[in-house]
Amino acid sequence: MAALAGTDARKVYAQVVLDAPVPEIGAGLPAARRERAVAALLASGLVERTAGGRLAASETVFREVLARQSMNRATGGVGRVLHGGRIGRYPANLAERRELLAWIAGHVVRRGEKLTEKQINERLIQYTDDVPMLRRYLVDFGLLERTPSGSVYSRAAGCDTATVPDKAQ
Repeated sequence: MAALAGTDARKVYAQVVLDAPVPEIGAGLPAARRERAVAALLASGLVERTAGGRLAASETVFREVLARQSMNRATGGVGRVLHGGRIGRYPANLAERRELLAWIAGHVVRRGEKLTEKQINERLIQYTDDVPMLRRYLVDFGLLERTPSGSVYSRAAGCDTATVPDKAQ
């Protein structure tokens, strides 16, 4: 939501939501300010580029935010180890740890999405201060895949919705 703090970004976002053609988005703004607003919206996930090069409002970003909000109230399932939506402790039981990690993987990486290490770190920081350990667990448990260089991460084929517990738990 911080991406919408600036007037330029709100104006551009409104135009994207209303499906304005790309040349009309940010009309009247200097090119640099327009590009900054578009870049901030793309980086935040509020806006996505379509295959045709258009800008489109994300259809999932608000559901994901609401899911994280409900996670903060969770008392069962993964909620028993989360405090304020962050990992208070990793379960010693490996099945429970995998359940927690699958839940996190299902919330931070969409199927088919490719992320840099920086991008994955930015998403994982909401769950823990020890991002490298969480990232390592996700890879070790086969929930995230990475290129041999470690520069690109994606959701593993085995990490589908069947392995992600119900978000309402």
